[in-house]
Amino acid sequence: MKKIDKVFLTGNDLTVEQVVAVARDNAKVIIPPQVIKKINDNWNAIAEMLERGDVMYGLNTGIGGFGNVTISKEKAGELSTRMLRAHSSGYGKIVEEEIAKATLLLRLNVFAKGYSGVRTILFNTFVEMLNKGVTPAFYEKGSVGTSGDLAPLSQMGLVVIGEGKAYFQGKILPGDIAMKKAGIKPVPLAYREGLAIMNGSQFMTAIAAFNIYDTERLIKQTEIVCSMTIDVLNCVETPYSKEYNEVRPFKGQNDSAANLRKLFSGSELMKRPKKNVQNAYSLRSVPQVAGACRDAMDYIRKITEIEMNAVADNPIFYTKEKICRTGANFHGAPIGYTQDLLGIIITDLGNISERQTNNLMDPACSKDLPAFLVKSAGLDSGLMISQYTQAALVSENKILAGPASVDSIPVSGNQEDHVSFGTIAARKAREIIKNTEAVVAIQLLATCQAYEFRKPVKPSKTFQAVYKLVRSVSPEITEDRAFYLDIEKMVPLIRNYLILETAESVIGKLK
Repeated sequence: MKKIDKVFLTGNDLTVEQVVAVARDNAKVIIPPQVIKKINDNWNAIAEMLERGDVMYGLNTGIGGFGNVTISKEKAGELSTRMLRAHSSGYGKIVEEEIAKATLLLRLNVFAKGYSGVRTILFNTFVEMLNKGVTPAFYEKGSVGTSGDLAPLSQMGLVVIGEGKAYFQGKILPGDIAMKKAGIKPVPLAYREGLAIMNGSQFMTAIAAFNIYDTERLIKQTEIVCSMTIDVLNCVETPYSKEYNEVRPFKGQNDSAANLRKLFSGSELMKRPKKNVQNAYSLRSVPQVAGACRDAMDYIRKITEIEMNAVADNPIFYTKEKICRTGANFHGAPIGYTQDLLGIIITDLGNISERQTNNLMDPACSKDLPAFLVKSAGLDSGLMISQYTQAALVSENKILAGPASVDSIPVSGNQEDHVSFGTIAARKAREIIKNTEAVVAIQLLATCQAYEFRKPVKPSKTFQAVYKLVRSVSPEITEDRAFYLDIEKMVPLIRNYLILETAESVIGKLK
C-alpha cells in the first residue's frame, strides 16, 4: 500500500488508514479553503442567532442538569472555559499518544463539516498542534459514552488554552510549555467552544479505528500461523479446497480458504500420507471462523467510517437556516455495538489459536510429535507452561468479551439517563486484541518448534520464510529455558505485522 504522507481534512471522506497515517506515522494534515469558509460562515450565523436573542443549549445555557439555566452573553466565554475545566474529570492511565492524536484529528473532522460553532482561529490552532506534534495527554477512564466522551475530550481541550498536559518530542509536558516549545499561541475560548470541544464520540472512535486497523492484520497473520500449523500437522486438505468452500458462498470464508491454499502451496510435508481422515474442528474450521471474522470486520469498518465523517455533536448549528437543533448525535451506540462485536470475534479467533497449539502439544492429537514439543520429556517441560499462558489469555478474553453496550447508568441528575458505554467497549476490545496477539505468537513459537521434528522434509515457501524470521529471535528449543524471553521477542513479530510482511514478500498480497 502506498504510504500516506498528507491527509486533506474535509469532514466527509476520512478513512481508517488516514487516521493511522496521521496519528502513528505523522502524516501532515491539510485543510482545504472551503472548509475554512464553512467554519467561518457557521460562526457568523451563530453570532446572528445570539443577536436576535435565541436561547441555545450549551452556548448561553448551562449543560446537562443545568440545561435550563440561562447564561448572559458576556459570561458565555467564561462558561466555555469553566465547563472545559470541570469536565476534565477523568481517571486512570494516560492514553497512548497515537490514540490521543487520532482523537484530536477526529474531533477536527467534525468541526470541518461546519455545524459545530467554532472560530477558525481555534480550529487552525488545533490543526497546528497536530502538525507540530503537540498531542494532548488525557486519561483513559471516565467516559460513559453519551454526551460523547466528555471527560477525555475536555482534558484534551485544555491544552489549546495553555492548560493540561501534552505529549511533545517524546515527553509529557505541561500544556503551556509544550505549546510554547512548539511556537503555538494558546487561544482563549469564546461562547460555545467549550462544549464544541468535548461533546462527541471521537475518543471511542479513535480507539475503534486502531482496533480495526490492527484486527484486519491480525486476522491475516492468524491465517498465516494457522496455515503453518496445518502444514506441520499434515492436515487433510479438503476443508480448504475451492470446491468445498464455494458451495457456502460467504465472501470471508472463501477469501480465507484461498489464503490458506496459497500459504501452504508447494509443501512437501502436505504431500506425505495422511494420518487422519479428517482433522479436529480447530484445524478444519479456520475458513469458517476467520471468514466470519472478515465479514464482521467489513460491517464494523463501514459503521466506524460513517461515524468518523458524521456530525457527532450537540447542539448542531445550521448556517443557511440560522437555527440550532439539539438531540443525541453524540451517542456512542454505533461504536459500542460494533466494538463489542469486534471483541467477540477476536476472542474466538484466539480460542482457535489456543486449540491448535494444543493439537501440537498433545501426542494424542498430533500422533507423532513428542509431548510439549521437547525431546527430554520429564527432565524438560518444553512449551507446557507457554500453553498455560495462552489458556490464561483466552480465558481473560472471554471475560472481557462480555458486551459493555448492553449496560447503562443514569447521570447528570437523570437528564442523561441512557448511556452507551461505547468507550468501554472499544477499550476492552483493544485489550482483547493485545492478548490475542500474544496467543498467536505462542502458537507460532510452538509451530516452528514442531517443525524441528519434521526436518528435513520441506514445508511451504511461506513457512520457510516465517520460520527463518522466528529463528532470528528465538532459537530452536533443545532444552528448557526461560520462555518468557522468547514470548517477549515473538509478540512484536505479530504486533508490528512482520509475519504478514514476510509472508506477502514470498507469495504476494493476501486477500
